[in-house]
Amino acid sequence: MLIETVDYQAEDAAIALQRSLRDTGFAVLANHPIAPDRLARLYDRWGDFFAGDAKHEFTVQPPRHDGFFPFRSENAKDSPIKDLKEFFHIYPDSPVPDGLEDETRAIYRELVALGTELLSWIQAQTPPDIAATFTMPLDEMMSESQESLLRILHYPPVVAPEPNAIRAAAHEDINLITLLLSGSKPGLQARDAAGVWHDIACDPGMITINNGDMLAMASGNYYPSTTHRVINPDVHANQSRYSMPMFLHPRSDVLLQPGMTADDYLQQRLKEIGLK
Repeated sequence: MLIETVDYQAEDAAIALQRSLRDTGFAVLANHPIAPDRLARLYDRWGDFFAGDAKHEFTVQPPRHDGFFPFRSENAKDSPIKDLKEFFHIYPDSPVPDGLEDETRAIYRELVALGTELLSWIQAQTPPDIAATFTMPLDEMMSESQESLLRILHYPPVVAPEPNAIRAAAHEDINLITLLLSGSKPGLQARDAAGVWHDIACDPGMITINNGDMLAMASGNYYPSTTHRVINPDVHANQSRYSMPMFLHPRSDVLLQPGMTADDYLQQRLKEIGLK
């Protein structure tokens, strides 16, 4: 499984990105505009938040879908076992804890802009016969969208889990593409077409990009939504792990394929993973 590392500044960056996403569903972006020291500071500050009791003041209040989701809130599709994680959801109008708001919202804005740019690269490099099946250009699907989700994830040290419980069970993402700021510890794996799992690097400063179900649906699976997971650490590295994925979601009314809007699909998947 050859997941390419794409230099954001290189002349052939768009070609390499599209090729890796087409062949594997994943790519790794290097030399991009978001400095790694900013991410390290943000992980430290969100780590303090998850370690305290104030997080419970932000516990999700349905029907809203933002705020703090306690440990073991979510399961992978078709899995009866809850994942070993807690997390915080942020949309453009979401409350953000004091002391975290400015930098978190700045990262949100920058990741949406970067993701939209990458979607324009994918659009430009997509073969014309595949691009002709899109209901609109991929980057235009993002125009004025308020649906993109920044998820701050905390995987606590694993203590006496039930059989088969892991930090994040095998799953596919819901959205167009995901931009995953490198995790604070290893653990992310992707599965190839032969069913073999491969470690995904978490080098500081890298952004992992993967296709989601919406892109697979819009492209007739030309861009595969690759299965991935986060495995439990071994006993010698059983520490908290943090990661920060930005899920690029199109506007709710965007047609992914005839009879299926982005919102139709999102609501279906939220029920499947236990968040609705």
